[in-house]
Amino acid sequence: MARTEQVLVLEPQHELKFRGPFTDVVTATLKLTNPTERNVCFKVKTTAPRRYCVRPNSGIIDAKNSVNVSVMLQPFDYDPNEKSKHKFMVQSMLAPYDMTDMEGVWKEAKPEELMDSKLRCAFEMPLENDKTTELSSLPKSSSTSLDDGEGKKIMEECKRLQMEVLRLREENKQIREDDGLRKRKVTSMGAPHSSSSGMATSTMRDEGLGARVLAFCVLFFVIGVIIGKLAL
Repeated sequence: MARTEQVLVLEPQHELKFRGPFTDVVTATLKLTNPTERNVCFKVKTTAPRRYCVRPNSGIIDAKNSVNVSVMLQPFDYDPNEKSKHKFMVQSMLAPYDMTDMEGVWKEAKPEELMDSKLRCAFEMPLENDKTTELSSLPKSSSTSLDDGEGKKIMEECKRLQMEVLRLREENKQIREDDGLRKRKVTSMGAPHSSSSGMATSTMRDEGLGARVLAFCVLFFVIGVIIGKLAL
């Protein structure tokens, strides 16, 4: 005896598509719609139960209602040369009016009361063009989504730091010239007292020079970080 034609409407009807990469769980949604005036019991079965997690895998769909079934493919090593042989079957039957035990109903169901629909599985990897499109559609990072006000502030700060670096260069140059002139005067005088005084002054100048050189390096580092953020 031929089985009853499936009363549930499946979306998709014939194929579940799973889009990679398959390094993580990939989910496909199967929508089951009951267009009848009766409640309908359903079960979702697969030829590869260890590879999929189905939620819900069974239940009752009220009259004129729908249920979304999540079919989750577990991570695996994808081989593009291997075609998927996995299949799913949606089995259904009209729920008895006096139903109290769903499992008992399935066990007692007659073959002619059962309806089923089969779906095959298809695995797809995103193309390079699709990857580019997906990346371009992603929201910009905070480094590239600065508003005009923030951008102006950073540029002004960058200019200020550049001017500070130029000022330090000139000051450093002047310190070296003054220090060279002082050393020449101390050498020409040849007095022990003056020599010791000149050496002390020179030491102080060297310490000041070292501190300014350190500040000079720090400013260059800050400028590099800001320019790097703007270039991202």
